[in-house]
Amino acid sequence: MEVPPRGPRRALDQTQVITRLGEGLAVTRRLGEAAMSRTLAVVDEFCRRAHAQGADDILIVATSAVREALNRQEFVDRVQRAVGRAVEVVTGEEEARLALLGVLDGLPDLPSAFVLFDIGGGSTEFIRGRERRVVAAVSLPLGVVGLAERYMTAGPVDWSRYAAMEREIRVALSAGLSGFATASQPEPLVGTAGTVTTLAALDQELQAYDPERVQGYVLERPRIERLLRRLGALPVAARAALPCLEPGRADLIIPGTAICLAAMERFGAAAIRVSDVGLREGILIEYLSGSP
Repeated sequence: MEVPPRGPRRALDQTQVITRLGEGLAVTRRLGEAAMSRTLAVVDEFCRRAHAQGADDILIVATSAVREALNRQEFVDRVQRAVGRAVEVVTGEEEARLALLGVLDGLPDLPSAFVLFDIGGGSTEFIRGRERRVVAAVSLPLGVVGLAERYMTAGPVDWSRYAAMEREIRVALSAGLSGFATASQPEPLVGTAGTVTTLAALDQELQAYDPERVQGYVLERPRIERLLRRLGALPVAARAALPCLEPGRADLIIPGTAICLAAMERFGAAAIRVSDVGLREGILIEYLSGSP
């Protein structure tokens, strides 16, 4: 990230890789050796790329998979030994706040009150924003990796298994959001992270991911349901060949879509406004502001 004395900050290089760090975590409560090795290799490569771009500071932030793992310290220590940088493990509430910070920066025209959700591999965060501040935040241990491991297969979606997954998601939202006061009227819903941005790209039939066309895009429920039917009819290998469906997301996109639809039902939303920016940008914004 380049931050000139005047003018907007500018990304010099950006990419992402799905490493499935939380693979098997729901069962073992530990990070697996293969998952740690894959992730460590990506972190090392990203640090090298950052150095090549002349980065003065490098931030390494870990979220749900690491904070929930019994062997989190082992992984944190391994990363620090390998790349010489400390790892900050953020709480679920901190993750929610930082995601909101990034989304507000990218979508300054949002209404004064809305609900933001951020679907991740190991957790989903729900944030109620009002007047650009967090008024409520909940981090649920509901992530697409664990759901995919339990309900997805290599073939087309088994809709009976999907229905069971859908029930699990609804129960988790009902229990986890019981203290998350519901407004008397349907609330505007904003989504960030890979599931909703991928759905936005697929809905527009983009041949290459374009963050400018994804940012602020409105996903209506009937179109999400149509995408679910289309994606669910394909085996994982065929899904993976679709434009804008990055490697490693072909099985995760189905549980992610199920969480989207359940969230819309929960908050009475007919559509989701999509934010291509979120947690990553929130981390950078806070760092650049000098906040602790």
